Amino acid sequence: MKNLPVPAAIPPATSGNWFDRFETHIGWRYTRAGRGGRQNRFISFISGISILGIALGVAALITVLSVMNGFQKEVRDRMLAVISHVEVLDRNGEALPDWQATAAAALQNPEVQAVAPFVATQALVGLGDTLQGAVVRGIDPAQEAGVTALAQQQQPLLAQLQPGAWNVVLGAELARLIGARLGDKVTLVSPSGQLTPAGVVPRLKQFTLVGVFESGHYEYDASLALVHLDDAARLFRTAGPTGVQLRLRDAQVARTVGEQLQQSLGPTVEVRDWTRTHRNWFDAVQIEKRLMAVILTLIVAVAAFNLVSTLVMTVTDKRADIAILRTLGASPQSIMGIFMVQGAAAGILGTVGGTLLGLGLAFNIDTIVPAIEKLLGVAFLPGNIYVISRMPSEPLAADIVPIVVVALVLAFVATLYPSWRASRVNPAQALRHG
Repeated sequence: MKNLPVPAAIPPATSGNWFDRFETHIGWRYTRAGRGGRQNRFISFISGISILGIALGVAALITVLSVMNGFQKEVRDRMLAVISHVEVLDRNGEALPDWQATAAAALQNPEVQAVAPFVATQALVGLGDTLQGAVVRGIDPAQEAGVTALAQQQQPLLAQLQPGAWNVVLGAELARLIGARLGDKVTLVSPSGQLTPAGVVPRLKQFTLVGVFESGHYEYDASLALVHLDDAARLFRTAGPTGVQLRLRDAQVARTVGEQLQQSLGPTVEVRDWTRTHRNWFDAVQIEKRLMAVILTLIVAVAAFNLVSTLVMTVTDKRADIAILRTLGASPQSIMGIFMVQGAAAGILGTVGGTLLGLGLAFNIDTIVPAIEKLLGVAFLPGNIYVISRMPSEPLAADIVPIVVVALVLAFVATLYPSWRASRVNPAQALRHG
C-alpha cells in the first residue's frame, strides 16, 4: 500500500468523510501508475493504448472533416466564379417584359451589389461533323464583369464579344472536345427550329472562336459557350434578355435573399439561387460528410470503450486497496468517484491530445501532404486528372466542438460500469481472498 495516500491520523467521524477530498488524487495516481509490479506496468500500458486510441480517432475525425470542408469550399468558390449568386427568370421561360425595371427592383435589396442581363439556353456546338451539347449564354461583357469573377478576370477576352460580330468564347474542355482552335468557324444549332415548306428546320449560325477560358470547374469548362447578348437574342429569337443575374454581398445568404426577392418581385418571375440550382451536388457532399463523421466516430467509440477493459483490470488489481479504503470509512460513492476520475482523466488526455494533433494536421496539411508525396514519390492529386492539385483544408468550430463533446461523453459513459462494480466490492471478501 505504498502508493495509497493515507493521513497520519483519521479525523473524527463528525468532521466528514476525508476520502472525498482524495478521489481526484487517487484516481490520477491510478491513471499514471506505471511503477510497482508487472501487473501495474501492464495496466498502465493498456491505459496508454486507450488514450492513444482516443487521440488518434479524434485527430482523424478532425482532419478528415477539415479536408472535406476544404474540398467543398474550393469547388464552391470555383463554381461561384462562373455563375451568379441569384437568377431572376421569366416564369414562362420567355424574355422578361422589362428587365431594367426588374433589375432596379432587385437592387433595392441591400444585399444585392450588381445586376446583369443574360440569355441562356441549351444548344449544340460543333465543328465539322463533331457536335457537343452546351449551354449557350448571351452576356453583356461590361455588366457581366460586376456579377461573375470569371468575366472580371477575362475582361480583355470577353471584350471581343461585340454585337453583330458573331464571336464566341468556349470553355477549354469544350473546345478540345470538338477540336476547335482560335479563328475556327464554330456552328451553334438552336434547339427551336423554324417552320418551312419542307418541315421544321433547325436554326444554326456560324460563330468565330475568339478565345477559350478555364474556370477550374470541369462542368463549365466542358459545357459553356459565351456569346454577346444581342447575338444570342437574335439566334434564339427572344425579344430580349430572358433573365437577370445578381451578385450579393455574401453568397451564403443567397437562399434568404432569393425568398425575399420572390415576394417583392411577384409571381410573374422565378427567383433561383445557386444553392437550389446545384442542390444535388451539395446534398451529396453533406451526406458523404455525415457518413464519414459517423464512421470515424465509431473509431473514437471503440477507443473510448477500451477504457472499460482498462478499468476492469484496475478494479481487479486494486481490490485489496478498495477494501482497506472501505474499512477506513470510504463510501461506495467515493470508491466509484476514484475510478470515474481515472477513466475521465484518460478520456480528457486522449481528447485534448487528439484535438491538438488534428488541428496541427488540418492547418498544415498543405505542407505535410507535399512532403509525404516527395518522400513516397507519388502524387495524391495529379494535376492532369484533378483540377485541384493541392490538398485543401478548412477546420470549422461547428465540426470540432461536437467532436470534442462526443469523445468526452463516450469516455465518461465507458467509466460508469467498471466504477459501479468497484463501489460494490465487499471489503471482507476482498481481504479474505486478497
